Amino acid sequence: MKDVVVSNLISLIIKYKNYDEIKLAEIKYGIESFYLTITKTIVIFGLSYFLGTIKTLLLLMLFYTFLRLNGYGLHAKKSWQCWLGSILVFILLPYLCLIVRIDKIYLILASIICLFFIFKYAPADTEKRPIISKRKRHIHKYLCSITTIIYICLIYFLHSTYLQNILFFSIILETIMILPVSYKIFKLKYNNYKDYLNKNCAV
Repeated sequence: MKDVVVSNLISLIIKYKNYDEIKLAEIKYGIESFYLTITKTIVIFGLSYFLGTIKTLLLLMLFYTFLRLNGYGLHAKKSWQCWLGSILVFILLPYLCLIVRIDKIYLILASIICLFFIFKYAPADTEKRPIISKRKRHIHKYLCSITTIIYICLIYFLHSTYLQNILFFSIILETIMILPVSYKIFKLKYNNYKDYLNKNCAV
């Protein structure tokens, strides 16, 4: 289905615009990414609606996004890995937020450990989006760390186990996404900005 949709759209674009092969490859990649995002979102929200976890899913996505915006993190290369990871994360975690009961002190201790890793490894870039500027990397690192500290404070002051879990799993998820071992498992390059700088220095 994806190949048919992408092929038809590319044919339509070629009909009205004369792009070279490189530009068409970029457009094709963009269309494939957009198609994957839309179909994945429909499936995840459909399953979430069936399980009655849409509210939790939206809150988890919201809090996770604030961390992801500055911490960045890996992107799966293969669509099946993206599908599998997204369904496991955004279907399983909202469900866990509803049923898990962990003592607040353990949530805070685990979150503080995550804070250490976030301060050490964030932001974690990708091959397609290396973060070249040292200043930007520092800004993203501190903003992600500050956001994590705010979440830890909220976990401490909130009396809702439900909200504590959402904040906690948001921190856990972002931490997993930026760890070097996660990149290694998915066979992705880590610290991509270094490769970019080395290549430019060698020119």
